[in-house]
Order: sequence, then structure tokens, then C-alpha cells
Amino acid sequence: MALSMHSKDKHMDSSKYVRYTPEQVEALERVYTECPKPSSLRRQQLIRECPILSNIEPKQIKVWFQNRRCREKQRKEASRLQTVNRKLTAMNKLLMEENDRLQKQVSHLVYENGFMRQQIQTASATTTDNSCESVVMSGQHQQQQNPTPQQPQRDANNPAGLLAIAEETLAEFLSKATGTAVDWVQMIGMKPGPDSIGIVAVSRNCSGVAARACGLVSLEPTKVAEILKDRPSWFRDCRCLDILSVIPTGSGGTIELIYMQTYAPTTLAAARDFWTLRYTTTLEDGSLVICERSLTSSTGGPTGPPPSSFIRAEMLPSGYLIRPCEGSGSIIHIVDHVDLDVWSVPEVLRPLYESSKILAQKMTMAALRHIRQIAQETSGEIQYGGGRQPAVLRTFSQRLCRGFNDAVNGFTDDGWSLLGSDGGDDVTIVINSSPNKFLGTQYNASMFPTFGGGVLCAKASMLLQNVPPALLVRFLREHRSEWADYGVDAYSAACLKASPYAVPCARPGGFPSSQVILPLAHTMEHEEFLEVVRLEGHAFSPEDVALARDMYLLQLCSGVDENAVGACAQLVFAPIDESFADDAPLLSSGFRVIPLDPKTDAPATTRTLDLASTLEVGPGGTRPASEADTNSYNLRSVLTIAFQFSFENHMRDNVAAMARQYVRGVVGSVQRVAMAIAPSRLSSNVGPKTLPGSPEALTLAQWICRSYRIHTGGELFRVDSQAGDALLKQLWHHSDAIMCCSLKTNASPVFTFANQAGLDMLETTLVALQDIMLDKILDEAGRKILCSEFSKITQQGFAYLPAGICVSSMGRPVSYEQAVAWKVLNDDDSNHCLAFMFMNWSFV
Repeated sequence: MALSMHSKDKHMDSSKYVRYTPEQVEALERVYTECPKPSSLRRQQLIRECPILSNIEPKQIKVWFQNRRCREKQRKEASRLQTVNRKLTAMNKLLMEENDRLQKQVSHLVYENGFMRQQIQTASATTTDNSCESVVMSGQHQQQQNPTPQQPQRDANNPAGLLAIAEETLAEFLSKATGTAVDWVQMIGMKPGPDSIGIVAVSRNCSGVAARACGLVSLEPTKVAEILKDRPSWFRDCRCLDILSVIPTGSGGTIELIYMQTYAPTTLAAARDFWTLRYTTTLEDGSLVICERSLTSSTGGPTGPPPSSFIRAEMLPSGYLIRPCEGSGSIIHIVDHVDLDVWSVPEVLRPLYESSKILAQKMTMAALRHIRQIAQETSGEIQYGGGRQPAVLRTFSQRLCRGFNDAVNGFTDDGWSLLGSDGGDDVTIVINSSPNKFLGTQYNASMFPTFGGGVLCAKASMLLQNVPPALLVRFLREHRSEWADYGVDAYSAACLKASPYAVPCARPGGFPSSQVILPLAHTMEHEEFLEVVRLEGHAFSPEDVALARDMYLLQLCSGVDENAVGACAQLVFAPIDESFADDAPLLSSGFRVIPLDPKTDAPATTRTLDLASTLEVGPGGTRPASEADTNSYNLRSVLTIAFQFSFENHMRDNVAAMARQYVRGVVGSVQRVAMAIAPSRLSSNVGPKTLPGSPEALTLAQWICRSYRIHTGGELFRVDSQAGDALLKQLWHHSDAIMCCSLKTNASPVFTFANQAGLDMLETTLVALQDIMLDKILDEAGRKILCSEFSKITQQGFAYLPAGICVSSMGRPVSYEQAVAWKVLNDDDSNHCLAFMFMNWSFV
């Protein structure tokens, strides 16, 4: 009994509450900072090292650390929940304001609708006397009664006049940002939420093109304003922004007179410039406003620099409203409204300059994304590998983009001049023999020979039909060997060294190489990513040994999300050496694909065209949704290609000839790829892929079908005629994915043929198919099943494989319900290849 009482007292002692002195807590906190979860040995060592802890049992110290970890976890969770709550509160406020604005817009539209009805009724009543003149005259009379208000005369060359323009700009901007001055329509796919980019809308029925966005960012308003005013840091199309004059206002604001130049997105149209007044001020509620508009003859103000080789575009009242959020952060409203002088552009390119969606993607959303990116980097939420600072990686992306824009535009004031053509005007060659004129951050003096040389650019633009830009750029990125020549890559890489190789003779697939993509960084929503591409060289003959070395490219890929409306897709790259220094010279080349989205601001005019097309539907009068969508979206895009090479003066003509031939080869390759991938992503009314028409294809089709019948006893499909072309057509258009692999015992099976469904499933073409290995598309479970069934295929000639998942060449998972594998025998009954049929497949 005494023994049990003693043990009970001991238990009570060990579980009693221990009160720690401040010195003891400080000692424990020091250890906790270094090691939040110390081992038993570390705790005993702590007691020995700190005499002030000697009166505390090891078990109690263990409990202290457990409690401390628990408190830390609770504090972090409480902090996270408070942040989420603040975000939701701010977003709720934003949505309520947006709801109020939409209600005002509805009231305004209802009023306009009633007014229009009244006008129509009045007009119809007046025309009962069959006199059209009375209607016309009444319209003229009404116009005279309500003349358009004239701008008040003012001397805008003095500060008071400029302030009047600034205040007017402010009022007009706010009426667009928070009022109903523009009829805004929300962009598809832009769902508001605490983690979304925000609410994005585009204009309908207004002059020029306009876009609006509002969202939350966790940065202070002054920091947000500083970032937004530095337009070249986030607006990739901004070539330069010069502040020619700064005038302080009495209220603590500033008026700036700004000249801005922007790049042209293609080689087919001139670049734009702007002459604007920018007004920065603080509203009574503490909100910061930065608003801007062009100074024209109608607004008054000093005249800006002459446009020279640029076309002067107009910025209508635009800007940023930045409101402080409770707790921390800001609510931002962005409005961009420009008139890009569409009539100066070739007619086929006008949709590019009439699309509010493209403006939203390139400018409005780009600004919001940039701020959100910096906010996340500042808070430490984003961690990049490789020891590079986010700002350094962002600078690399900007330099790649700027270098490509410089190449596409080829401004004379940068030192570019046109080289004589060889008669064909499909590829333009421009040279820059004075690189010191454009030695900006994207170039480096070490790139150019000291004894004379420069940079040469070969570029071309063309229209593409029925090719989604995102899909084409993804394909060009994944399948570099489809269009690139290893010898030309080697020449570009060698130009980073002191002694470049001889100019290669450009020939498609001159030297084979495989690429390995090493990711560096990506933006929050993965709309842009930076990567290093390692090109692995292989020598097949003694003279190729010099080229059989790995090369590296720094590559920027953007716009590969097929759901992003109006997004420009781009693949830009530059050779780098192994050192990859922060100031590495970058000579950018690449591809840009921009959708020519038709302007849908006038539904009434397009609707009449649809009336004729409904006659073709049939008695039901309804059309499939996919067909309607395809017809309503203009599936055209403009592709711009630019490749840059450095040269020595005595080799200039050789490099020019190589570059011209190479770019023509790349254009041909891209056109073949575009034709191959175009129909696979669209509705069936576009037409099927071209049948492979070679005799080998007809023979292979016969072997595939005959072998299936021999091994399984069933027919692959019903064929009315046994003629080879009928079999091939049936095989080609079969709904299940059918593909063939090489049968080699000492190497991984490589695909040699696939029908249309097979190419769609693998997201590839017949040419690129031969780069894909069977084990690369099967997941681990699929590989194990195939290995276990392989003996059965060898012995009985076929095997059924259960449902599973495989991966397309673009990395997308594909599910299938069942697969069949069988040996394909040739006319001599020898093994020719292995065939697979994946049934009821679909992208996951």
C-alpha cells in the first residue's frame, strides 16, 4: 500500500504545472530557434549546459517544447486565417461595389432601351404620311436643339491649363473605372475569388479598344503606384518611356508629360507611339490615382515629338485607382483605353488592333499579374531553385522579350538596315553593323568580333488558318527536332566563343539532337515560364565530332493555355554558355503567334450572316454547340518568326544566305506542323488529316488487319472492299487509337505509324511520331502489365491489356478503357512490328 502511494505521489509531481523564470524561458527559446524538436540527448545536454534549468526534469522540458511547437502552429494558422479573412472581406467589398455598378449599368440600358422604343414609335407615326423627308428633318432639328458641348478654350501650355486637362482626365477615368461610362462585359473564365487574378472585363460598343480589371494585392498603395508607373518593367511591348516634364500641383500631386514608344507585334505593320499627360494625385478618401490621356489638338496642350517612323496612337482617359485595404494591401482598378489607328493597318491585320481581349491580355492583366508576382516574391511565398533571385530571373525574361521585339521591329535608330533581297520577298534580312547603338541589357560587347562584324536577323510573318496559337507553340517547344537544325544551333552557340565554326549549310534535320528541358521559374498562373534547354549532341561520323557536344539555350515560353482568350503565344530562346552568368549576352530568336480574333462588338451585323447558315442545318433548326463555337470564332492567327545570328564582316553574305535558307526551311516545317495539328483540336467540320498515300502505308494497313484476324479470330472493322485504299481509309478514320511500334530486342520500341485518332491521342504528327518511345507514354503500371503480358504476345500473338493511363507527347494524361496488343506479320509471316489499339480513350 505504501509503495503504491509513493508511486502515485511521484506521478503527481511529474505532471504538475512548472512555472519558468524569464531567464529559463529565454534559454529555452534560444534552443527552440535553432532546433524546434530537440532529441532526448540534446535536451539532457541543454540541462547540463544551462545551470538555471537544473531544477527542471527532462520530461518537463520535453513537454515545454511540445507546447511551444503547438503554440507556433496555432499562431501560424491564426495568422493565415486572418489573412484569408481580410482577403475575403476586401473581395466581398469589391464584389458589392461591382454589383452596384452593374445595377447602374442595367438601369442605364433600360432607360436607353425605353428611349429607343419611343424614337421608333415616333418615327413610325411620322412616316404614315409616306414622307421620308419629315423624319430626316426631325432628326436634323433634334441635333440642332442638342448641340455637342464644345471644349472650353484654354491655354494648355501653362500649368493651370494642364491642370484643367488633368482634372478632366481624372473625372473621365473614374467614370470608366467605377461608373458606367463604358459598357463593360466580363471576360470568359475570369471568376472572381480570393486567389484569382480578379475581375476582368472588355469594352463593347465604344471607340477604340478598352479593358478593365480590378483585384487585390498584398502591397501598400505607394509601392503599387511605383511599380505601375514603371511601365517598361511589366509592359513587354513598351520600347521606351521618356518623362519630358514634371510639374507639381498645389494638392501634392504631379503632372508629367510623357513620350512612349511601343513595339509592333509583327513585321507587317508599323510601331505605335504616344504623347500623353499623366496625372498622379490622392483622393479625399486616401485613394491614390494615376490617370493618363493623349494630348491632341482637341484636348490642347504642348505638341509632342514628331512621330518619325512610328504611327501616333491615342490613349483615351485610362489609369489606375489604388485604394488601401484594411489590415494591409490594396484594391486596384485598372482601365486601359486606346485608339491604335486601325485604318493605317493592312485589312487582314485589323482584328489585331480592334481586339479588346488582346489589350486585356497584353496590358491590363499583365500589370495586375506583375504586381501580384512581386507581392508573392516579397512575402517569400515563391521559392526558386538554382540560387537565382526572382528579380534576376525576371530580368532574363524581359531581356529575351526585348531582344525578340528589337529583332522583329528592326528600328533604323538602333542601327538596323535592310539587306538586298534574292528576289523572293518571303524572308526579310536586316543587319546591324553598329551594335554599339543597340548594346542594351540584352546584348554584350563580347559577342561581336573586334575586327568588324555585327548582327543579322532573318524574319518572316504569315497567316495561319485553323491553328490554336497555344497548341502550335506547345508543339514547337516539345518537338524542337521537327523544325530546328543542329548545325545552325551549333553555329549560334559557337558565336559566344572567340572563334565560331564555319557557316553551316542549312538543311532540315542536318544533325540529330534530343532536348532536355530544365525549368527555372514560372509566373503564378503558369502563363509564362523560363527554362534552360540542353541540346544533347550525337556524332555519327568523324567529321561531326566537333559538333557532338551539349549546347544550352535560355528559353521563354508564354501563352500556352488554350483557354486564355486573346492570348498571344510565344517561344523565344537564345544560346548561352555553361557559365550562364547574370549578364550573359542574349541574342533572341523565336516564334510569336497572335490570334486574329474578330471584333464581336456588333452582334446584329454578324447575326444576319448566321441566318443563311441556319438553312443548312435541317428540320430541327438547331446546330451543335461545337459547330456554332467554331463558326463564331475566327480561327486565323498571324505567325512571326525571327532568327538572329552574329557574323564577321567577311562572312556576312554567307551567313545571310544560310539564314534566309534556314528561315524558309523553318517556315515550311511550321506550315506542315500547323496543317497536321489544325483539325485535331477542332470540330469535325474542318476536315480530316491528310491520309498517308504511300504504297508502304497501304501495305501496312493490310498487314495490320490480316494479323489481327489471324491472332484474335475477329475483324478489326467491317470492310466492304478488300482493296488496300479502302482498308487504309477505314484504319485511318477508326475511332480507337491504333499505332505501331518497332520490334527490336536491344532497344526501346519506337512508334512508326498511328492513325488519326492515335496522332490526336499522342498530340503529335506522323513525322514527329518517330521520336516517341513506347515506354515514355506508358505509366509505371502500364509498363509492368506490358512486361508481364509480353510472353503471351510472343507465344499466342496477342494480349488484352486492362484499363489504364498513358501520357501524350505534350505530357497530358490520357485514360483508356482497354487496349489490345498484337504482332503484325508481313507477307512472309515474319514479325514486322507490334500494333496497339487503345479503346475509348479520352484526355483526363
